[in-house]
Amino acid sequence: MNKVITEGIVLMPPAFSGGLDVWSSGDGTPGSDTYDGAVNATYVPADADFGGCLELQKTEATQKLRHMGQTPLLPGCYLQIKARVKAVSGALPSVRIAAWAGGSSNSHIGGVLETGPSTVLTSYGEVVEISAIVGTGARGGVDMPWGTTATYGHMGLDLTGATGGVVRIDDIEITDITSAYLRDMLSLVDVTDFGAVGDGSTNDAPAFEAADDAADGRRILVPAGSYYLDDTVSLNHPVVFEGTVNMPTDKMLLLTKSFDFPTYAAAFGDEELGFKKAFQALINNADHESLDLGGRKVSLSGPVDMQAAVPNKASYATRRVIRNGQIEAQSGAAWDTETVTSQATYDPNDSRTLSSVADIANIPVGALVEGSGVGREVYVKSKNTGAGELTLNAPLYDAAGTQVFTFKDFKYMLDFSGFSALSKFGITEVELQCNSHCSAIRLSPAGSVFSLDRCFISRPRDRGISSIGTGCQGILVDNCQFLSSEEPEDVPDRTSVALNVNANDAKLRNNRVTKFRHFALLGGGNNTVAGNHFFQGDSVAGGVRTAGLILASTYCSTTVSDNYIDNCFIEWTNELDPTPDFDTGFSFSALSVSDNVFLSGDIAPWFSYIVVKPHGTGHFLNGVTVSGNKFRSINGSIDRAERVDTSFSDLDFSRSKNVFFEGNTFHNVDAVVANPLRVQHVQSSAAKTWTVDPGDALPFGGRSRGVDSVIALGAITTSGGSSRYAMPYADLGRGNNNDQVDLVWEEPVKGEVQLTMRMDR
Repeated sequence: MNKVITEGIVLMPPAFSGGLDVWSSGDGTPGSDTYDGAVNATYVPADADFGGCLELQKTEATQKLRHMGQTPLLPGCYLQIKARVKAVSGALPSVRIAAWAGGSSNSHIGGVLETGPSTVLTSYGEVVEISAIVGTGARGGVDMPWGTTATYGHMGLDLTGATGGVVRIDDIEITDITSAYLRDMLSLVDVTDFGAVGDGSTNDAPAFEAADDAADGRRILVPAGSYYLDDTVSLNHPVVFEGTVNMPTDKMLLLTKSFDFPTYAAAFGDEELGFKKAFQALINNADHESLDLGGRKVSLSGPVDMQAAVPNKASYATRRVIRNGQIEAQSGAAWDTETVTSQATYDPNDSRTLSSVADIANIPVGALVEGSGVGREVYVKSKNTGAGELTLNAPLYDAAGTQVFTFKDFKYMLDFSGFSALSKFGITEVELQCNSHCSAIRLSPAGSVFSLDRCFISRPRDRGISSIGTGCQGILVDNCQFLSSEEPEDVPDRTSVALNVNANDAKLRNNRVTKFRHFALLGGGNNTVAGNHFFQGDSVAGGVRTAGLILASTYCSTTVSDNYIDNCFIEWTNELDPTPDFDTGFSFSALSVSDNVFLSGDIAPWFSYIVVKPHGTGHFLNGVTVSGNKFRSINGSIDRAERVDTSFSDLDFSRSKNVFFEGNTFHNVDAVVANPLRVQHVQSSAAKTWTVDPGDALPFGGRSRGVDSVIALGAITTSGGSSRYAMPYADLGRGNNNDQVDLVWEEPVKGEVQLTMRMDR
């Protein structure tokens, strides 16, 4: 860059031959004395060394020579002032380049250096060249850094030291040497050219903004140093950081054209801080919808409170995404689980509140709640310390009264629970490498459509994704891998859970989940669970298995299809119901389980793939479809594919409605069940009543409640061989288990029939 060439700016002062009326003995400002007619100054037209030159006698302690013209100083420019001087007679003085710094309204800029280095003249007739550089930034070699407020200068020199000597001065030269400070003259704008100091304490925010204003499509360079920015800075050009910046937590660095994690890591000189500041900018910058980690690894020493990184936002509802990288937890005490025990009271009529909570100040929001009558994945959603109340994400099924609860606050790599609500936030193609130190993600208490796509949650210590409220509404988890830290553990010893959902409309699709205690607990309805592979086995012969998928609401309105459910089962429960006994509603209803592969091996024979576990009395099946599934046990058979867990209560099979259990295949499963169920019955001796026994083939051990058809396979005859064509009637709910059907004829007959019976109506 050379402003003389590019913009035609005149820098060079006139030659002394043009007259001394433009050369001042003062500051060079209008009205100051000139050397025109001065007794101590004259023009010498033919000096042997200089040609034309100024001869000047030193009569003042500091003899000034200043050009009265205003030499412009533009932001980012650097000017070199040179002069050649020789002593002629008398005392030998010292000489230095000097200038007067001017700003807007022709005001003097105080507090800046206005003189260059001094040189002592040591002999007569010896030509000495002096020079100095003046510019806006405190760059290496700059003798007079004037900052961005100076717009011009009166340039010249000073004679100092002994008085009385005579010197001759060649014409003063001023040249633009800005190019010496540019690494790439066409592409870089240096912040120090605009007054940035980089000492770690001086406020360099104005200099950064001035550089951005002047960049005009070029890159901004932040050279080595530590730059303090005391306010939000927005840079609208690409930035290269060789130095680092520091700023208050609540102030933002908005890099609109260099918005990626590698740039922020370089800017702040720290990966963790760079990640926080980049996230802060993501939430506050309308120019970008995603933060690209650039394939980099972000190492975290402790949990990241995502809301604390954005103190100006309590909630957010615009689509934003973190993508393309790895976030890794380093070992340290910051990840240790906080455990608090406290007495509290629960009233089922206020089903999501714990009251009279002792030591409530020490109970963290987001802590897991454990206690008698507390279901799985119950968390503290919020607290009112003054009232002594905790609000929970879900009710408790059997905790009425006062007891001591345990609260466990797991530590999460990315903790969004500080937001009151967060919607439309996503993480894509990121590995959350927990390294068994911590959990991965804690969602905000409210919000919708959080998405996780093509991500790895690797080796979480306790939880993969925890929802402590309704921030899971409409959650999307697609094409992800959840890799347990408990793979070596036997199934009963595992405690980790991949994810939980409290609200409705969850979509879990095409994920692979390895050896957690549970894959997912879904507490809401209208869920889609499709195309996943989740497996939870171990090497223990005849071992136990835990639920892979837990459906924790009676009316779940859920589709479970095309999954590979390996050495675990689907558990359907109402453990999040504060009044678990059936009163009103639809009971266990609206579930479709279709076209899944169920596989198990080396397990206890009482294991089943679909388990209904009522926590109260009076419940029944009401709208359930199980079709097209493949049930297979290896290394031993199991009793049945489905069952009711009666640990708390049984189902009322007298009320079963709209249950379809058909089109499934069974291998090494003793009870091949179906509903409707086709049963062939052979009556070898004539009898008026034929008892048809389904032999445990009605789903869930249900009772016979209907017969769709009875068809004779061959002739129905009397004992004498005479054919009969009368129809029998069906007497339902017979036998000890109420699962048999009596066919009653008008007379004793024998023969063979095929009967289609049902456990529902």
